[in-house]
Amino acid sequence: MYLNARPPYRLAASLLTLTAALTGCGGGTEKTPSTPPPSGQISVNFVSPAETNNVHDLGAPVPLLANVNINGNFAPNGTPVTLTLDPSSSASVAPTAPTTVNGIAAAELRSRTLGRLTARAMAMSSSYTASDELTLYIRPTPKDLGVLVPAYFSAGTKSPWVDLIYASKVSHPDVAVTAIVKPATGVDTNGIVTAADADLSTNITDFTASANHKVIAYVSTISGSGTRSVADIKAIIDSYISYYPSLNGFFLDEMGTGTSQRPFYSDIYTYIKGLAPTMEVIGNPGTFPDSSYAELATMAADVLVTFEGNTASYQNIDPQPSSTWVYSKPNSAQAMLVHSASTCTAMQEALKTA
Repeated sequence: MYLNARPPYRLAASLLTLTAALTGCGGGTEKTPSTPPPSGQISVNFVSPAETNNVHDLGAPVPLLANVNINGNFAPNGTPVTLTLDPSSSASVAPTAPTTVNGIAAAELRSRTLGRLTARAMAMSSSYTASDELTLYIRPTPKDLGVLVPAYFSAGTKSPWVDLIYASKVSHPDVAVTAIVKPATGVDTNGIVTAADADLSTNITDFTASANHKVIAYVSTISGSGTRSVADIKAIIDSYISYYPSLNGFFLDEMGTGTSQRPFYSDIYTYIKGLAPTMEVIGNPGTFPDSSYAELATMAADVLVTFEGNTASYQNIDPQPSSTWVYSKPNSAQAMLVHSASTCTAMQEALKTA
């Protein structure tokens, strides 16, 4: 097949005509005009995640869904919603300007930092602007739970220690268990250990034979009131170490919660860590203390007991809004002592909410 050649001027004329036509239409790369904002009263509100589900793991995907209405009905499909974050660097959102489908704009958030962040959604009509905010708390990915046991019972071959050792070794060998010892003998009225309880020493040795088992000693601090001084408590700690050298740390009971008492506990904490950096310090204020108790520069304990009470009260515990600082700490830095469950099943149900 052959093509017949045409005079050059005909081709040039055709190109000139085409160029003129494109110029008259604004060029060949004109974009489709953007859809104008819908008219009417507009509203926007987050529907996911729910306000009761505002705690999420670091880096985990969080679906963001915003409902947009115009005059009480679904906004037209394609209505844009602008999403922003505060702090802006706390997470990524994709897309940042989703459009609605059946009244819902969808995006995904992935957090980069721990703590509180605020997501904002904004949508506009031709006459109105609407927005909504959602507060989220980002925590470290939870570690496996362990068990903290107030083992305040006498030692011996027929004591509850036998059940504790057996259950933790045989029934649940993979669960980390920390037992708090409080000797019934060999302790004077000031809490100073004056002699070792041979049976307790044996029980401690048997219990800690498992790598994930620890034993820590009970010390009453009387809320840092001064009734028992820092020097008194240091003397108690020294006496424990003298008679029970295999201890893994200390349980500071009746811990205060206010900023004025915090230096008292920081002093004790520093002292224990000076004796052995591997010693674990668990403090028991029984509620949420001031955040300074958990801050690195003013640490009062490695682990804080932020609840002590029965299972009914435990169901109502909530660090929001006054103690949300706990979300920036690992779950291993927090403990709760729950008691008086009516049945074993009731206690198991309570643990599911931990």
